[in-house]
Order: sequence, then C-alpha cells, then structure tokens
Amino acid sequence: MNTPVSPLPLPWWRVTMVWLVIAGPASVVLASLVTAVFVWHGADRPLPTSAAAEAEAMTPATRARNHVVTPR
Repeated sequence: MNTPVSPLPLPWWRVTMVWLVIAGPASVVLASLVTAVFVWHGADRPLPTSAAAEAEAMTPATRARNHVVTPR
C-alpha cells in the first residue's frame, strides 16, 4: 500500500510567522536606539546660572505678589 509522502519541514527562517514574531521586538529595539542617538547628539548644554541671576529674574514676580497682599 502506498503511503502519502509528507513534505519536508521548512527551516525556521523560511516560516513567515517567525519573522512576524521577531519583527515586533526588533522594531522596538531599533526605535529605542534611534531615540538614544537623537538624545545624545541633540542635547542642549545647560546655561550657567548663579543664585543672584535667579533672584534678579524673580524680582518682578516677587514685587507683584507682595503688592497684591499688602493692605491699603
């Protein structure tokens, strides 16, 4: 009696579902690396500030706040 011959199984890299499973995490890793490169090359340098410069910048706000709460 003749038995049907089953086809040879495909190697793992020829199965489409394997690539669909691998593509998700691979795309996330690639996107995180691209983001890290953008952050590394596009980072701004911090501005040099002193306590006196910060206090001087806040003077109008402090004056306005104090003016509102002073009694007439």
